[in-house]
Amino acid sequence: MTPEFSICVYCGSRPGERPEFSQAAQAVGQWIGSHGGQLVYGGGRTGLMGTVAEATRLAGGRVVGIIPKALVDKELANPLCDELHVVDTMHERKAMMGERADAFLAMAGGIGTFEELFEIWTWRQLGYHDKPTGILNTAGYYDGLLSFLAHSVREGFMGEWQMDLVRTGTDVPELLTALRAEVPLHPRDDKLSENL
Repeated sequence: MTPEFSICVYCGSRPGERPEFSQAAQAVGQWIGSHGGQLVYGGGRTGLMGTVAEATRLAGGRVVGIIPKALVDKELANPLCDELHVVDTMHERKAMMGERADAFLAMAGGIGTFEELFEIWTWRQLGYHDKPTGILNTAGYYDGLLSFLAHSVREGFMGEWQMDLVRTGTDVPELLTALRAEVPLHPRDDKLSENL
């Protein structure tokens, strides 16, 4: 079965302290699977990563995991992926994730999630891709970051147009429906791999 769309989800390899985070990951995976979609993610089976992957799989969606060799044991690579790609470097991982996705979603996570979000956002502003990006702000997790980003705009280091490149929301179906609707009908050829 060819998926109707493909969403790359960035999220934590830990579950976090609040049950809302795992509930959100469950809801994201269920939405992707029930809408005929494909999850592209970091390939682990722990934390929110494992939750979103399993929820996608159980809802009938395809799961593509991409994990570097150095993290195979640490993040417990998920053998239930429809495709599990073990790559050499984090750069290769992120480029493949970006190329296999039609849209991107950042959920709660740590510095790896932040780094992935900011890199794909930077690639968008530079014109390396034209795919929509979203932040799922579960239980106010991203409130502090969003406040800081607004501060950066006020201080003149970012423009409103850059903020407009990322959609934020708290409702899973609403945010994912909006991201899917923004997927370009005729996307440009990605320039992700050649610009690492």
